[in-house]
Amino acid sequence: MRGVASKGNTIAFGQFALQAQDCGWVTARQIEASRRAMTRYIKRGGQIWIRIFPDKPVTMRPAETRMGSGKGNPEFWVAVVKPGRILFEMGGEDITEETAKEAMRLAQYKLPVKTKFISIDKNVENSSKENLNIKKSQEEVKQ
Repeated sequence: MRGVASKGNTIAFGQFALQAQDCGWVTARQIEASRRAMTRYIKRGGQIWIRIFPDKPVTMRPAETRMGSGKGNPEFWVAVVKPGRILFEMGGEDITEETAKEAMRLAQYKLPVKTKFISIDKNVENSSKENLNIKKSQEEVKQ
């Protein structure tokens, strides 16, 4: 796996997110363990979005089998993760940044890739809304 994530690299649903720094495979069991750790910590106070899905089957052959006779059976499923990919998002009115950071830290221990905690800066959102209002008022003055 090479390169950085071109899709799924921005926060779309919540205010806080866990972003991958390395590339690797994340299994369905690791995703579920991370989800349970976060849910248990926030005590169902906020909302969690899982932004990755294990859509790649990994096949394995039984031990001590001869060469040939086709491909092995699917043993487990993985999600291919590249650097920059958002793995989990968290949001809600009850969730503070400290709570989200601690919940994401617990989830980090369950994952095989290096990750970092990111959050949406509310000042950036407000400034972009102000810029839209300024542009609208300038257009009204021109007319």
